[in-house]
Amino acid sequence: MPVPQRNNEGFLENADEWSPSVAINIAAESEILLTGKHWEIIELLRQFYKQYEISPPSNRLFVKAVKEQLGEIKGNSIYLMQLFPGTPAKTACRIAGLPRPTNCL
Repeated sequence: MPVPQRNNEGFLENADEWSPSVAINIAAESEILLTGKHWEIIELLRQFYKQYEISPPSNRLFVKAVKEQLGEIKGNSIYLMQLFPGTPAKTACRIAGLPRPTNCL
């Protein structure tokens, strides 16, 4: 299945076109093979977006949200960087089909 229309940074133009298969394709572009650990974070992000209608605006708030929901072991920068290299909030939001976090470089 082809990936829906995206902007120049790879974020979906229409978040409603997201699906798990779209996430798998976007992740593959960054050489990320999605595991249960990834899906746990993706689902958390999608719930965050559904509740607050924004993506976590920074890596710090992303880490904090994960820590609050999943505990200290998963709610830390190193764990999230291993799953989503580069800028974890930005990478994870792109895969989760959410808008670009506002404060991410």
